[in-house]
Parts: sequence; structure tokens; C-alpha cells
Amino acid sequence: MSASTFIPNWPHELPGSARIALACLDLTSLNDHDTEADIAKLCQRAQSPFGPVAAVCVWPRLATFARAQLPAHIGVAAVANFPHGSADMEAAVHDTRQIVQAGAQEVDVVLPYQALMAGDLATVTALLNAVRQACPGLLLKVILETGELQTPALIAHASQLALQAGADFLKTSTGKTPVNATPAAAQTMLAAIAASPRARDHVGFKASGGIRTVQEAMVYEALTEQYLGAAGLGPKRFRIGASSLLSHIEVVLGGGTPTPGGVPGAY
Repeated sequence: MSASTFIPNWPHELPGSARIALACLDLTSLNDHDTEADIAKLCQRAQSPFGPVAAVCVWPRLATFARAQLPAHIGVAAVANFPHGSADMEAAVHDTRQIVQAGAQEVDVVLPYQALMAGDLATVTALLNAVRQACPGLLLKVILETGELQTPALIAHASQLALQAGADFLKTSTGKTPVNATPAAAQTMLAAIAASPRARDHVGFKASGGIRTVQEAMVYEALTEQYLGAAGLGPKRFRIGASSLLSHIEVVLGGGTPTPGGVPGAY
């Protein structure tokens, strides 16, 4: 199953799926040269005429500015150890403390996936535990970078390590690698959440990277409902990280008739 071909009952379920995607969207800008002007535009877009997104996701250096631009009901997420996922625990904790001091509500940290692939589990565990301790009370999303891990066994192992460290969400990708969110990786991650007695009732799933249409979002909505139940289809348990998906959501909710491939020129 691929996100580009799996379109359940299109187009009849499209508006309902678009509303879920909007409410669960982490509207993201993580370009290297982002400025306050860029983030001001992002925060304006986050307050869609069809309703607010769940959060905006930015660099730590722009989190304070983003928080000042948004109403309280829209969260601010910022990234740590991003996008490289290095084993430098001090740097990851520094990013995290900057996010906390900025008044953000959510930390998206990259698991040191190269260390995991090398079998260095102690480094992975130590970094994730240190980041968790550095952001008490904040929502912690752990980015597994599943396109680099590739195998279901490694993705499952990364999921388990993140859950053991106190992750509130498992997130697929940074969006900075050739392979980002895939349905296969999502299934492995969601199965890990559902199989954990400590996680199954509260930990969420975030699909991130390459999701540009409501039809693609529908795949991840369906998988999340399958593993976490209908109650999982809200921003407390389900997120989509994207920069261009909002344009397609607005076309759908505005009564447009997009083709299954998307809206030319909307991105």
C-alpha cells in the first residue's frame, strides 16, 4: 500500500478527512534561512478560515517569535537535534532548553538513528532520556527517521526505545531525507504503540514528510484509526507534519474538485 495509490472511497470521504487533517496539522517551516517574516506568514496561515491547525513547527531560534504571533489554542513546536540526529547529547539538550525557554509547548527531537544502526543502544537511550528530562511538561515527539532505518525491525526497535524514554508521540521523519513517511513505516510504529501497555492509551503518531494532498493524509488517518481507534483521530494522538498540505485542505473544504493527484500550482 502506498500513500499515492490508496485513496479510500474518494471523493466522498474527502471533506471529513480534510477536517481531521486540518485539526491535526503541524504546519511546518524548517528552511535553513527562515526569518521572522517567514514565520509571521506561517502563523497567519495557521489560522485558516476553516479552522486552526494543531501547531506550527519551527526552528528553536524562531520559537519565541512564533509563540508571540499565535493564539494560545495553537501550539508551538520546535526541533532538537535536527535534522542530523547526531549522538551529541549536550547539543540536543541545549536545543531542548532553548525550546523550553521560548515558551513552546512541543519538542520534536531526532533520535540518533545512526547510533541505533551501529548497535549503540546506550547512546540512543541516554540522549532521549536527557531530552525528556530537559522538557518536563512539554509534549515530546521523537523523530525516528524511518526512511534511513528502512527495515521493520529497526523501526520497531527505535519505536520501543522512544517509548521507553517517555515519548508522547512517535514521528516518522524529518522531511530532509530521500524517503520520508510511508504507510509501511507507519504500521510498524503504530503497532509498537498499540502493543505497549504503557503507551497504547495515550501515545500518539505523527506522519511527516512528503504528505501534500488530503488523499495521502487519508492513508495515515485510516492506519491510526485501525491501531488506536476512532478516538485516536484528534490532535492529542495524531499529527501530520507538512508545509504544503494546508493548501489542498483549503481547496477541499472550500468546495473545490481536486484530482486525486492534487492541485497543480497549489504547492
